[in-house]
Amino acid sequence: MKSLIFALLPFIALCAQQEQPPFSLPDGVRVEQNLIYSSPGGRDLHLDLFLPKEGRGLSPAVVYIHGGGWKGGNKNAFRRHAAHMATKGFAGACIEYRLSGEAKYPAALQDSKAGVAWVRANAAKYRIDPQRIGAAGGSAGGHLVALLGVLGDVKAVAAFNPAVDLVSFGKSAPTGASNSVAEFLGATYAQQPELWAEATPITHVDKNSAVFLFLHGNADTTVPYQQSVDMLKKLKAAGVEADLFTAEGAAHGFFNRPPWFEPTLKRMEEFFLRHLSRN
Repeated sequence: MKSLIFALLPFIALCAQQEQPPFSLPDGVRVEQNLIYSSPGGRDLHLDLFLPKEGRGLSPAVVYIHGGGWKGGNKNAFRRHAAHMATKGFAGACIEYRLSGEAKYPAALQDSKAGVAWVRANAAKYRIDPQRIGAAGGSAGGHLVALLGVLGDVKAVAAFNPAVDLVSFGKSAPTGASNSVAEFLGATYAQQPELWAEATPITHVDKNSAVFLFLHGNADTTVPYQQSVDMLKKLKAAGVEADLFTAEGAAHGFFNRPPWFEPTLKRMEEFFLRHLSRN
């Protein structure tokens, strides 16, 4: 037993290094937790709203959407990002949504849209500018915020290792990723290819799409880096401003772990300050 423990020590140490420190609310930030923002079919959905305690004028806002393969995760995933951006004068809504085990697509998209609509409807109460709303999310959440960006719900999108081309998963040999998509959509690609295309953000790119920032590790084997590259190219071809932060050698979920947490947080901050702050 001792030999097993000693053998595991390097792994345990590595895991400890990758964990973020305990969360604490920064000075100058307040949060209203578990606000009900929608009740589809009587099922209450909640969000946590991070706000600057003081400020002049109306705040821009960002809606944050967690990942987890559309079947897991929770609204705490982006609380550090939301709290940090609140120190910069941004309101931030971290939302939960119906997962694939509860409801199939388009339920998660409907919930995401409802989260944005709630922020807009409550803008006056929380001193938010309803014309300056963005979205940020990772992986499955990156997919949902990308849809918000190409469907006209938000003005700016920061997408961390986003699944933006579901069709590519469907056309490839069966993988864990394609199985998660099938579970999310309620059908395999062979059964309903048109549904996979409809749920694919890259399908809907046009000149009216939001500005985008992609943040992706080029060693991601869960959602290939090429997905962000391809959507970046399509946005630019449509005349839409878009940029890509490449994390060299980083795998999936890199942005929540050292050494990438601070650099990606800073890059997201710069992006939203540029596109959602008043000139």
